[in-house]
Amino acid sequence: MNYRFASLIVASIVLSANPHGVVSAQPVRLDVAEVEVLVSGIPQRRYLHDGRWYVEALKGREYAIRMRNPYPVRVAVALSVDGLNTIDARHTAASEGRKWVIEPFQTITISGWQVNRAEARRFEFTTEARSYGRALGQTDNLGVISAVLFKERAPVMMTRESDDRNAQKERLARTAPQAPAAAAAQAAGSNTTADATTKLPAAEEYAATGMGQRTGHAVRQVYLDLEESPAQTVNIRYEFRPQLVRLGILPAAQVVDPLQRRERSRGFEGGFSPEIP
Repeated sequence: MNYRFASLIVASIVLSANPHGVVSAQPVRLDVAEVEVLVSGIPQRRYLHDGRWYVEALKGREYAIRMRNPYPVRVAVALSVDGLNTIDARHTAASEGRKWVIEPFQTITISGWQVNRAEARRFEFTTEARSYGRALGQTDNLGVISAVLFKERAPVMMTRESDDRNAQKERLARTAPQAPAAAAAQAAGSNTTADATTKLPAAEEYAATGMGQRTGHAVRQVYLDLEESPAQTVNIRYEFRPQLVRLGILPAAQVVDPLQRRERSRGFEGGFSPEIP
């Protein structure tokens, strides 16, 4: 059985709305090379540890997520950050979430939370207390980026009755109210919980994603016909450096005893005084 899906498009970037099919197969893990975390346009180094991929979160820095479609057909990607859909901030199954759709063999970069039809708020590495998830009361999945990919179905012949029914659905979609993303964004910016104002030691701070600067990101709605089962999926965990050290992913920094350093001091050496630039 075929299903039609409402979606949004940004030039060649599409967001698909809720599919009604039930996922019946376990998704194959997506090659992590197809999903990258960018800081200032530079891919963050990925670390494989105990079967999971990790990247280092840089506190206070904005980031983006770059995704590539490895197939000769269009794909729709359900992309979530901290368990929240990057389009409407809802926490759903991937099959039910709205999706970014990518043209065959093309690459797109998603830089933030879509807050309306024209704008997004950039992803920003921050603490749990100051995260978008905390502002929305969704803290169970902080620290993870998830992408689940669905292929577009091959075109099929449709009857006039089906065309009329789909045209009616499209008219309804155009009049559907928008998700209250702007209100959620305001809530994230005005978070005044006790946790948000308590300064924790670096070793006790855990990474999450907040809302950064506003950026232009125009979208419009279209329809796509997607396969019910996802083709591939990938999860990337992110943490601040102290937590990556605690997990054994990064080596601990060598601590130099200042007294021992001073004990190695010497007097005279040959040469002349260097100039400070």
